[in-house]
Amino acid sequence: MTPPADLKDRQFDLRGAFEHRILVLDGATGTALQAFNLTPEDFGGVAFEGCNEILCRTRPDVVDQIHDTYLLAGADIIETNTFGATPLVLAEYGLEQESFELNRLAAEIARKACLRHTTPDRPRFVCGSMGPTTKAITVTGGVTFDELVESFHIQASGLITGGADYLVLETCQDLLNTKAGLLGIEKALETSGLQLPVAVTVTIETNGTMLGGQDAEAMVVSLAHSDLLYIGLNCATGPDLMREDLRTISDLARTRVACIPNAGLPDEDGHYLLEPEDFSRILGEYLDQGWLNVVGGCCGTTPDHVAALADLAKGRTPRRVPDHNRCMISGLQAVELTDQNRPLLVGERTNVLGSRIFKRLVADGDLDGAAEVGRAQVLKGAQVVDVCLQDPEIDEKERMTAFLQRLNRRVRVPLMIDSTDPDVMEEALKNCQGKAVLNSTNLEDGPQRFGHVAQLARRYGAAVIVGTIDEKGMAVSLERKLEVARNSYRLLVEDHGLRPEDIWWDTLVFPCATGDQQYL
Repeated sequence: MTPPADLKDRQFDLRGAFEHRILVLDGATGTALQAFNLTPEDFGGVAFEGCNEILCRTRPDVVDQIHDTYLLAGADIIETNTFGATPLVLAEYGLEQESFELNRLAAEIARKACLRHTTPDRPRFVCGSMGPTTKAITVTGGVTFDELVESFHIQASGLITGGADYLVLETCQDLLNTKAGLLGIEKALETSGLQLPVAVTVTIETNGTMLGGQDAEAMVVSLAHSDLLYIGLNCATGPDLMREDLRTISDLARTRVACIPNAGLPDEDGHYLLEPEDFSRILGEYLDQGWLNVVGGCCGTTPDHVAALADLAKGRTPRRVPDHNRCMISGLQAVELTDQNRPLLVGERTNVLGSRIFKRLVADGDLDGAAEVGRAQVLKGAQVVDVCLQDPEIDEKERMTAFLQRLNRRVRVPLMIDSTDPDVMEEALKNCQGKAVLNSTNLEDGPQRFGHVAQLARRYGAAVIVGTIDEKGMAVSLERKLEVARNSYRLLVEDHGLRPEDIWWDTLVFPCATGDQQYL
């Protein structure tokens, strides 16, 4: 598509605003809609009642008025009325074919509202809202990774066409859904030829994890490969219960951090009772700590809450983004590789080449029993579980998916995907919420296959083990090993965009006891 004439200027203003001040997001859309006492006719009939997204077509004046109210209250950013506008969710109303158009309309409504309130000194921005859908791969099932990619792709395409300044995957509860969303957005941006920033905010429950099981640290590590505009928390709780998770995110995230809480926890009648003064006071404590770049409101928040945040943010210095190269991987929990915690213990009994018991369980189709082998390794101290199903007598790709779905319910540690087939690696990554390790790749078959694996690591977020072998064969001397390693490093970092700390080296050295003269 042809870029809007003002897109470059808007993107420049957006980046500049984030650099120099705390930005204020708007408040709850659902809460605002309730005040209008809408009837079934407002939604286009009884069949569509409750589908807030269709109001962009049937009552655009209501949606515009909500945007206007939040902008008058002092919001820098307003979200489009598209939280549930993926085809997957709209299908519940028979509106799946309307997804692109409803998202486009919503972005256009928000864009016009922002234009009315934008001044040379205070630009206003449109955030394209993309909710988690009503299905989660890890939690509810009933949807595949690829189906989610396509659903998010359609939604993102509409928001981009309608004029969103950036997109947010919000209220994320399952990082597999989130990763699918990121790939869907990537696909939409590639199709459009435009470059828009993307943000992610997740929901962490009062038990300290997302519904999919990840804690805050594992979540940040899992998304570290994405060049996000910001990352943060929204929904689930009030600001007071977000303190420790925000501390963790702020310490670790190599991007900006957002806090968009509810107005407290709801009472037995579903009412949110945290007043604007208390709401902003708690967020002010987080600003004092230097943890945040974006503040806003979720369920139960009103223009009064946003006005209090706008007053709070005036003159405040935004959090400075740290630059570090901590080497971390994650499952439902994170593991950091440091000199202090060596050696890293990798359990290799879930490997058909290393365990007869495991191989027999897999061959017999007893994948629950096979997954118990993985759990037993963790109970005995494994910090990472290696998974290898390279058996010529089974369909490795199909069996990998089925096995990981069972293993993920039993272990919280990171996974190491042990395969020589890039297709199997990709299928495995579609079943890993966390940041896995790909084991392995090398230049033996030339740069094309090597690059394929590197791109999988880059797109899905994984570390990769690299062997010192190339088309000339396995490097034996120190000089040759360094030559192959330097060439591999250059390709991975400069051509494929991997971070150096995500490259793990296998120098392919045999022990002296083998008797091989080259190693004596």
